[in-house]
Amino acid sequence: MESHVKATRSVSRALSLTAVDPTRWFKVGATLAVALASMLMLGSCGKSTQSMTPVTPATDNAKNEATQTGGQPSAKFAFSTSELALIPSTTGTSGWVTILSSPIKMPAAKELFVSASLEAGLFTQTLVKSKNNKKDTSTASVAIQVRAKIDNTEVPPGVVTYAARTQTLSATLEGAIGGCLTTVTNADGTTSIIVDQDCVTPEEIELILSTLNAASFNFVASNVPVGTHMLSLQARISSSTSSQSGSASASALVGKGTMIAQTVRATK
Repeated sequence: MESHVKATRSVSRALSLTAVDPTRWFKVGATLAVALASMLMLGSCGKSTQSMTPVTPATDNAKNEATQTGGQPSAKFAFSTSELALIPSTTGTSGWVTILSSPIKMPAAKELFVSASLEAGLFTQTLVKSKNNKKDTSTASVAIQVRAKIDNTEVPPGVVTYAARTQTLSATLEGAIGGCLTTVTNADGTTSIIVDQDCVTPEEIELILSTLNAASFNFVASNVPVGTHMLSLQARISSSTSSQSGSASASALVGKGTMIAQTVRATK
């Protein structure tokens, strides 16, 4: 700072001397050049000092610690949610399917409260065909079951049915007789109408139901040991159909869902 001030004073003095005595022009010019060079050098040194200031990078250990801290499970609350269909429409799953999961840390041997909410969609279709007053029946059944597990242990009360339907359709019909009628003249001169049974086509009745509802259930695990545990929500879809002359089909889906877990201390 003092060097800058001295250089400025030297410039001012050189300019004043030039106005009084023109013969000193060359000396003033030399003085001015030296002053400007000093100012430029000082400014350059200041800029170099600023740009060379080192930036201390994060160490690998610090990065690892930050990553581990961000991935640590909560000690009181955990959740898992999905905005997409967890299980697309299907006639059945091959066993249990894990649809939501989350780690949770138990700071002490406490109870674990789990609430699971899911969209449950069911589709059933039954069709019956009947003629000649013969009864025809078709049945379609489908169910969605859910369970919560902590590590490899089921959380009470165990398997819960979130949605189920059994649809049965029966009908006794004469059949479509159009084009199957003939007129016969009897011996006494009267006429009769005869139905050709082989020509009659069955009449059909079909019933289709498609529903989507939200269902929720609570699970509670007692005396969960201290430590980090993996909480998972599993679902399975099963269906069955039966028909005679008609047909039947059934399917289900699990839509959006949310699982919430919280450590609590129950009164004993």
